[in-house]
Amino acid sequence: MEAILMSQKERNRMVVMEQVKEKRLSLVEAAQVMRVCYRQARRIWRRFQAQGDGGLVHRGRGRASNRRRSVQERERILSRYGQRYPDFGPTLAAEKLAAEGLVVDHETLRRWLLAKGQWTIRRRRQKHRQWRQRKACFGEMVQMDGSHHDWLEGRGPRAVLMVMIDDATNRTYAQLFEEETTRASFDMMEQWARRYGLPQSLYVDRDSIYRCERLATVAEQVAGQEPQTQFGRAMKALAVELILANSPQAKGRVERRNGLFQDRLVKELRLEGINEVGQANEYLRRRFLPELNRRFTVQAVSAADVHRPMPAQLDAILSWEEYRTVQRDWTVVHNGQWYQISRHHDALSLASKKVVVRQRRNGKVELLYREQLLRAQVLPARPERPKPLPARIGRLTISRPEPQHPWRRFGVASGRRHWRATAAAGQAVRLRARDSGRPPLRSGQPPSRTRRRTQSSK
Repeated sequence: MEAILMSQKERNRMVVMEQVKEKRLSLVEAAQVMRVCYRQARRIWRRFQAQGDGGLVHRGRGRASNRRRSVQERERILSRYGQRYPDFGPTLAAEKLAAEGLVVDHETLRRWLLAKGQWTIRRRRQKHRQWRQRKACFGEMVQMDGSHHDWLEGRGPRAVLMVMIDDATNRTYAQLFEEETTRASFDMMEQWARRYGLPQSLYVDRDSIYRCERLATVAEQVAGQEPQTQFGRAMKALAVELILANSPQAKGRVERRNGLFQDRLVKELRLEGINEVGQANEYLRRRFLPELNRRFTVQAVSAADVHRPMPAQLDAILSWEEYRTVQRDWTVVHNGQWYQISRHHDALSLASKKVVVRQRRNGKVELLYREQLLRAQVLPARPERPKPLPARIGRLTISRPEPQHPWRRFGVASGRRHWRATAAAGQAVRLRARDSGRPPLRSGQPPSRTRRRTQSSK
């Protein structure tokens, strides 16, 4: 007798029908147990009386579904997938195929690809992580990270995609840069602030752009301050809390967004035939990011937007600032360039004091003292220092002896170069005197080759 394969639901109905057969249950009670109407219970009972257990098996088992796609349509979709989207995932490929008029559910496409061997299930080794709840308000915390990837797939220069994503809503902004630098971080912060405002906190990794590696100076130790990078100083001036993540998984939201960009953006740029970073950024702003935010932005727990207004001096804050000491001739040097402070600031007595040299992103350099902008002029070259006047004793003038002066033989006014050469010559004489050709007792050093060669020549 052929075995009948039954589902758990059908097995449960078989037990109920046996109770009806033994007259322990009525059909009304059986209908309530099976959660069907009375008319359906009567139909089930009739099939059970006529066919036994086999009458409870679903009539559509083993038959093709009425919604089954034709073999020709299936082969056409798989052929198009292999021609244009061979490395696309089933979800993204289903979206692209639908745009071409080949509508298929992504799970159906996944099963087709698995059956053909064109797709494999990749299982990742899991590691326990502590779940963190999203922030409640838009702008409460924004995550930022740089994604290094071959975005143009060799068709253009390599670039880094800087990504910012709001923790509460998943709202995303991204832009391609040549490298992940402080300037790129400044530009990203400005773009976000112009669109939404200043966030309350910024979550980043422990890159040297955000974390200072040097030791604190004496002045910082006295003031109880930690050493800061240029980006950290700017965030402190903007009152944006800078949070450093201890692992990539800690800022998993932006890391997962990087994975989405590396999967979808690369393929979209390929389909559009984009080979330049500028064109890619334009495509990002006009088409990719609006569609991304429309589909993947979620509703925040709170309707409040806690972004703060963008300050008027944002460009000045997002710049490089360093301290420099004013020389006695009121000049300041920065990056090999000399600046002459104007006489207009005589009342500040700036000689030997420290001023702030601010370099904006457009290359403009400003000098500041206690938040006051100083007037300064760029010098074409290093200013010449005035030669000191010859010393005088009464009517006598003390001058430096000429190079051929007899005193030079005794080392008078000869300078450091003369005395260093003399010291080196004396040291060489002492070394030759100690070199007997044999190593010192228990020194473990080999004998001098120069000395042995001299003895053998004799």
